[in-house]
Amino acid sequence: MSLKILTVIGARPQFIKAATISRKVALTRNISEHIIHTGQHYDENMSGIFFDELDIPTPDVNLNIGSGLHGEQTAKMLIGIEQEIIKQKPSCVLVYGDTNSTLAGTLAATKLNTPVCHVEAGLRSFNRNMPEEMNRILTDHASDTLFAPTKNAVNQLRKEGVLSNNIILSGDVMFDAALYYSSKAEASSTIMESNHLTKNNYILATVHRAENTDNLERLTRIMSELKALAQHIKVVMPIHPRTLKFLSDCNISAQNILLLEPTGYLDMIKLERNSKLIITDSGGVQKEAFFHKKPCITLRTETEWVELVEAGHNVLFPPISDNTGSLTESVQSLTSNSQHSFSNSLYGDGHSAQLILSEINQRYG
Repeated sequence: MSLKILTVIGARPQFIKAATISRKVALTRNISEHIIHTGQHYDENMSGIFFDELDIPTPDVNLNIGSGLHGEQTAKMLIGIEQEIIKQKPSCVLVYGDTNSTLAGTLAATKLNTPVCHVEAGLRSFNRNMPEEMNRILTDHASDTLFAPTKNAVNQLRKEGVLSNNIILSGDVMFDAALYYSSKAEASSTIMESNHLTKNNYILATVHRAENTDNLERLTRIMSELKALAQHIKVVMPIHPRTLKFLSDCNISAQNILLLEPTGYLDMIKLERNSKLIITDSGGVQKEAFFHKKPCITLRTETEWVELVEAGHNVLFPPISDNTGSLTESVQSLTSNSQHSFSNSLYGDGHSAQLILSEINQRYG
């Protein structure tokens, strides 16, 4: 009996995660994959380039949903995904992460009694004001097989009453991707040369979360701190469209900060690997900093990747008014830590995709 996987993706981090498993599917005789791209990320620089450089198969269906309010966006996705499940009759639906695409794929499959497999299960920020947090919780409790990237994630699912037989400690497919694409990025990306950057002589910053970009006080604080930091070392910031819009609308200066167009994955890896330190509000970039052995400062009050904070690889910097410290001080403290070690195997051995695919085949093939 052959296994047919229906994969739902819609945002850049999901493209990267899906690439690792899609590559294994292509090498497996009895497994086929039908890929639905919801169109949640619809800008060519934010989406299309990823399929080309990651060698992801062209999606079988693009729903072209685009942006919108959470309810509107999720509802449109539900309609399109449901139709594809009915048409394709997959053995299971595979979803990734914590976006509206994740939740829509899960709900559509569950209503049609199709098994759901969730990659990156068990993560919690414990901040229910984040839309991603609710997506994670709802997806995990509706899924049939939960692939947890860390021991912390496994323990969290058990605390919430998820059956142990449904939980698999898989490691992190993002680590697979970092290992696979690093050499390709170093060989093919010219982003360092084109922007006159040299190794370990700049700090890489990314800001995109709505809690930061949509809040004038927080965004003003972040940019003020980055500008102060840029007086001591070059700060490079690939600019997310949402962030750029708010900077412009609110007339917030980015003086002395090198703003770049949205980067592809290979360019981003190149920037991460050659930076001195990374500052971000992205969950994925926090881990990539660790994969590439770079200290990280996270512009949030909490993180799903608590093990990075516990191990000293990551420091939280909440960009709020009652935070009396400065980002420059945090950078100096983190970079002066001579005991910093990245030897921990927190996210598996780099073979998570194969483990996940084998488990899915065993359960649903």
